Amino acid sequence: MHIVIVGIGGVGGYFGGKISYSGQKTTMIARGKHLEAIQKNGLQVKSVNGDFVTHPYLVTDDMSKVEKADLILICTKSWQVKEAGLLIKPILKEDTIVIPLQNGADNAGKLCAAITAKHVVGGLCKIYSKIEAPGRISHFGHPPEVVFGELDKKDTQRVQKVKEIFDKAGFESTISKDIQVDVWSKFMFIATVSGLGALTRVTIGEMYEHAGTREILRQTALEIYNVAIAKGVALPRDIVDRIMMFISKQSYEATASMQRDILEGRPSELENFNGFIVKEGEKLDVLTPVNSFIYNCLAPVEAKARKLII
Repeated sequence: MHIVIVGIGGVGGYFGGKISYSGQKTTMIARGKHLEAIQKNGLQVKSVNGDFVTHPYLVTDDMSKVEKADLILICTKSWQVKEAGLLIKPILKEDTIVIPLQNGADNAGKLCAAITAKHVVGGLCKIYSKIEAPGRISHFGHPPEVVFGELDKKDTQRVQKVKEIFDKAGFESTISKDIQVDVWSKFMFIATVSGLGALTRVTIGEMYEHAGTREILRQTALEIYNVAIAKGVALPRDIVDRIMMFISKQSYEATASMQRDILEGRPSELENFNGFIVKEGEKLDVLTPVNSFIYNCLAPVEAKARKLII
């Protein structure tokens, strides 16, 4: 099996690194100084579960050098998914499996618009990780896990094969019975804490501790729930309570990647998180005032990071 990892940030670096370290044929698509460092010294992963260094089969930014793939993990940011889908077209075989692992609710849909839908399996991951320096990934929280499943909810041989790859790599993986429910549940958490975290500039623990921001977190999650139900996603009725409980159990000092991107002046997934909910709410006639406030307060910052004219 040949596994290709597109995007070697915190997510692709950790999970792709584990797959490579387990001895499986792994190609990594990286760029810039990160690419150069991995080519020279291997990919270094610092993890609360144990550090390791791996030397993948190939590390490149040139897709013409990449062999056809059996499994492709898309680990870019949400706003780069469609571009990544177009990028991988030359390395698709008839039975290549493509799984998006970034945050966001509509990544599988973006891939289906870029490549033949039969290749796409829905997915998400759970991890706190980041690029610490060129060629070095830091995993600093949450037991790493990948959740994936067929978009039509079927249990197929190909998802079992994917699980074998992940099991050999040594991280937790779960085949979902309804990947849309799992994707939206994860999305509810990450979109809820990311936008407000960027706006308040405090940690998840600080937001939850303060009664006022804790209620804003709840209202943000409730609006996401209402949009999901309007879209036909079968989220459980108590999901908002579950998400609030999950938020309460996060490390007090934890922050979301979108929050860190905004605070450090980098382009973020704002459009794909709170912005996505606002736009879907408008389409579905679902009110989203809290998400709209958060989105519009952060939009000028996002525009500046992307060097757009406001």
